[in-house]
Amino acid sequence: MGWSLGANDAANVIGPAVAVGALRFRVAALLAVLLVMIGAVTIGSRGFDTYGGLGAQTLLSSFIVMLAAGATVALMTFAGLPVSTTQAVVGAIIGSSLVSGTATFSPLPKIALSWVLAPAGSLCIAFLILRMLTAFPRALPHRLITHSAVAQTGLVIATCYSAFSLGANNIANVTGVYVSSGLLAPMSAAIIGSAAIGFGILTFSKRVIHTIGSQLVQLDPTTALVVVFAAALSMNAFAMVGVPVSASQAVVGAVLGVGLARGVRTVNGRRLGGIVSGWVGTPAVACALSAGGTALAGWVTSSI
Repeated sequence: MGWSLGANDAANVIGPAVAVGALRFRVAALLAVLLVMIGAVTIGSRGFDTYGGLGAQTLLSSFIVMLAAGATVALMTFAGLPVSTTQAVVGAIIGSSLVSGTATFSPLPKIALSWVLAPAGSLCIAFLILRMLTAFPRALPHRLITHSAVAQTGLVIATCYSAFSLGANNIANVTGVYVSSGLLAPMSAAIIGSAAIGFGILTFSKRVIHTIGSQLVQLDPTTALVVVFAAALSMNAFAMVGVPVSASQAVVGAVLGVGLARGVRTVNGRRLGGIVSGWVGTPAVACALSAGGTALAGWVTSSI
């Protein structure tokens, strides 16, 4: 699961910087790995309790949940779609808990609301920043941020911040169920999970990077900086309140904000439709796989 998250969500963190040439892929990937681990270890444990409230977990159910979620995200990654690992995990937990009869839905409204607020928040932030910059073309902030060297330096800093926010927010997607089942302590879960995320970033993240970096909206160093900063700010805000959100949704929201600020015709509607369909299908597929795996495990256990 950690490998799948790293392979898929690295596009959200380093995709814009790589696409506009501010960072080479290898350098960006290494920076992302380091900052993901720092974010996971420092404040990532706040999201563990949220997933634990969706249903009681055993060691077997934890394995089935993460296998189903990881397989779903890996499938979407091979298709080149930036999907929500948060939705995959939540869908898998619900599927397993429904079959085992341990489902509790009280945390679900808060989680589901975050799936709307995270992309909407980053969209608004990116839209407002770019509109304010373009409204005053002679002002010092506009001249600085549109200067190529300044924009690229700012983009590197924003990329590091985004990687930190990814680790802080999404580590619960990887090891949260293992904390709630008692297999791992929070610090061990943060270290193991972030290492797995880092491995995914280094080995198989290039495929999705082009979707975010160039296929949805064409980015330049200035707009890439706005996208990365807006998404990181949104993810960090939700990490502070212990609600894991989708890095993919946050970044896509920010990219759309930039596209809308520049004119709706700059948005690739066909590519956007494919991304949204991936968001809809991810929790459904993960739920079905997890429910099927839990039912099969129950049948095998009762037959022995």
